[in-house]
Amino acid sequence: MKSMEEMIQAAQKAAETIQKQMEDAQGRLDAIEVEGAAGGGLVTIKASAKGRVIGVSIDDSLLVPADKGILEDLVAAAFNDARAKADAAAAEEMQKVQMAAGIPPGFKLPF
Repeated sequence: MKSMEEMIQAAQKAAETIQKQMEDAQGRLDAIEVEGAAGGGLVTIKASAKGRVIGVSIDDSLLVPADKGILEDLVAAAFNDARAKADAAAAEEMQKVQMAAGIPPGFKLPF
């Protein structure tokens, strides 16, 4: 039987391993790119899975001063679409880390 000290050391090592895996996953999230679109693709936004906006593309046909309000709505919709995809990609990446660490599905980490 392991001593209490050995069990504490093993638990600390496991926690350090999980923390390292979480940090690695956070780094990978910034490299994962998603694209949100609105208006049938007339407005697109590329973002990282961490939610950093990488780029915005607006079709030339939308660059009419009278359509400014529509364009603003489409940009907001494209951003929201990209954000939803980024959240899904982040959740998938975190689930991989949890599974690799042997953490039960649905267990919420405090990070």
